[in-house]
Amino acid sequence: MKQKTGIWPVFIRECYRIANSKICIWGILGGTLITLFTIVWMMNAGLPTKIPIAVVDYDNTSTSRSLIRQLDAFPKTDIKFKSLSFREAHERMEKCEVYAILTIPKDFAADAMSNDRPKLVYYTNNAFLISGSLLFQNLKTISTMASASVGLKSGEAKGYTRNQLMPVIRPINVEAHPLNNPWLNYSVYLSPTMIPCILQLIILMFTASAFGSEVKAGTGKELVKLSGNSAIKTVLGKMLPYTILYMIIALLFMSVFYYYLNFPMNSGFWPMFFDYLFLILASQSLGIIFVGTFMNYRLAVSLGSLLGSISLSLVGVSFSIYSMSPVLQAFSSLLPVRHFFMIYLDQSLNGLPIGYSAYHYAILLGFVAVGMLLWGRVKVFLDENVYEP
Repeated sequence: MKQKTGIWPVFIRECYRIANSKICIWGILGGTLITLFTIVWMMNAGLPTKIPIAVVDYDNTSTSRSLIRQLDAFPKTDIKFKSLSFREAHERMEKCEVYAILTIPKDFAADAMSNDRPKLVYYTNNAFLISGSLLFQNLKTISTMASASVGLKSGEAKGYTRNQLMPVIRPINVEAHPLNNPWLNYSVYLSPTMIPCILQLIILMFTASAFGSEVKAGTGKELVKLSGNSAIKTVLGKMLPYTILYMIIALLFMSVFYYYLNFPMNSGFWPMFFDYLFLILASQSLGIIFVGTFMNYRLAVSLGSLLGSISLSLVGVSFSIYSMSPVLQAFSSLLPVRHFFMIYLDQSLNGLPIGYSAYHYAILLGFVAVGMLLWGRVKVFLDENVYEP
């Protein structure tokens, strides 16, 4: 009986291989699900709170104690230690028991009332960037509040009314309106980008492995024969089961982010659906580009692992791309997840018209077009069936 050939037999064969592969099950399903729930759990608070700090109060007056109580009332700070020795507080910072130190000088209240301009000194541990930045913000706020409070009391002692003093103490009223993420929730910004970075890494590695493992097992010729000796049917039949699996995982991500955690989705479901779909197709195509270009299993997997690992640093989440060198700015454009991130910002957070993101959608599809040019090379790689250890 003549064996059936084409996309469908290759598709069925690959589904069977995935179902019987512990590496695929744990690497694709286990890896993504563990990453999703770990990051969601870690970022559940949205913003760090109760960050421990130390206070060194050399003044120990009602004014300094009031200042300390105000600082402790901030949700981001937790005055863990009160010390009369800066050395002791510094040692606790070196041990990472506290992340900031506020020092109130001796005679602080008396000097403030006599206009001698005492100094509040604070230190933050910016080796931990987020906690250090948040504490710096709080300490700067409390020092400004202390200055305003002293100025108000001093003016009232001289006979001025509060209405006369307020325009001098605070000449400009500031109203802050954070757009698109008014809760200042770090998870809204980080989680929907960090997790797709992990997904891209997995796709790159498993795309290269899907073809390379055939050559390693000596079944490359068998796969090409099953497709009817067609490069198109070989690649499409091979990749389609993975595409469907990755898209199911992406829909799970969207369900958790937008329906369980209620993250903003200002442009609706479809722009983000196609954002995930195009990310998956572009990442698979990039893996095919590695296989077709180098025709070496180990090198293709290594490049996928390397590129996927550095994506989070170059995507522009924690550090602006435009502050990096021109070389890194250009290199970031070669990462599918960078364009995914820009679409996420425009569509999900900012709710801009789809035309603003058309360029990034086109770039993601460009990866697919380039990958298609190398389908023939992938077929040759499988047909030659030469494994280079």
